[in-house]
Amino acid sequence: MPDGRDALTQAHRIVVKIGSSSLTGSTGGHLVEEHLIALVDALAARYATGTQIVLVSSGAIAAGLGPLGLERRPADLATQQAAASVGQGVLASAYRHAFADHAITAAQVLLTVGDVTRRAQYTNARRTLDRLLELGVVPVINENDTVATDEIRFGDNDRLAALVAHLVQADALVLLTDVDALYTDNPKEPGAQRIPVVDSRASLAEIRIGGTGSAVGSGGMQTKVEAAGIASSAGIPTVLTSAGRVQQALVGEDVGTLFLPDPSPMPSRTLWLRHATDPRGALVVDDGAVTALTRRHTSLLPAGITEVHGLFRDGDAVDVVALDGRRVARGLTNYGSWELPAMLGRSTKDLGADLGPEFERAVIHRDDLVLY
Repeated sequence: MPDGRDALTQAHRIVVKIGSSSLTGSTGGHLVEEHLIALVDALAARYATGTQIVLVSSGAIAAGLGPLGLERRPADLATQQAAASVGQGVLASAYRHAFADHAITAAQVLLTVGDVTRRAQYTNARRTLDRLLELGVVPVINENDTVATDEIRFGDNDRLAALVAHLVQADALVLLTDVDALYTDNPKEPGAQRIPVVDSRASLAEIRIGGTGSAVGSGGMQTKVEAAGIASSAGIPTVLTSAGRVQQALVGEDVGTLFLPDPSPMPSRTLWLRHATDPRGALVVDDGAVTALTRRHTSLLPAGITEVHGLFRDGDAVDVVALDGRRVARGLTNYGSWELPAMLGRSTKDLGADLGPEFERAVIHRDDLVLY
């Protein structure tokens, strides 16, 4: 994959994410049709060159506020879900008509975190999206906020976009927001300078990164930087810029901030475990287990576990935590949370003798474990 902004000009498959405030304005309440049409016009122009486009679009909740007579994004979950239910239809219809003006078919795809965290759903989502792209369709992806719970309260479409970019093996990711780039300070402060290129996480250490940026969105600059980090870990270059500069970004012009891909991309399964899984619980381990995991890269055995937190079943992701609260690793457990308490501190040999040979396996095999 080419480095720098050449990656955008040569990309065959691009994921583009747009935030709520870029589609609805800073106060929200309704879609601004000219904003949406301008975005689609830019995407259609790149599509016409033979590039496959995947659009991750926020805005469902914001689009539902006006029809429901609400002035601001509601704080309670039930009203957010109601707004999303109304707004998803509004948003999908607007995109369908805008793309149709360019003779392009758009398909609404609603995902939840579970669709990109459980391996079976992950594989199915990839298959569906690949087929849509092969058929010349532009998938328009959003979180399924109508039925989701944790996603609305804690999720954001920046992370979703980065995971989708990895899911479809995109050549580039473009994150569109209401700020034209990452700056050395708050862009409203005197002396703040645009950062044209970020070549590593270390270069972000001295930069002040703010939180949520609008009254209608759930993300902010921090989530966008984190999303760029996920994409970079997968070897995918990312451009962060404003929606008004999307056309320039798509043709590789020097706009926004370019996050260079990691020269040594994380293996797919490792990246999936680290970024595309949400832990269902935590296992607290003793110092000996920490040493075994981090230095000898062993599997996690029940002998080293001191506490079990959360409710989870076998195959779920859980965090591995040291006695001081430090997160050590994340992995896929071979046991449910109800099975583990009776196993703590015991050797697999003893467990096999008492409970049967199926209890001789590791709690988390080293192939299903990623260290932090």
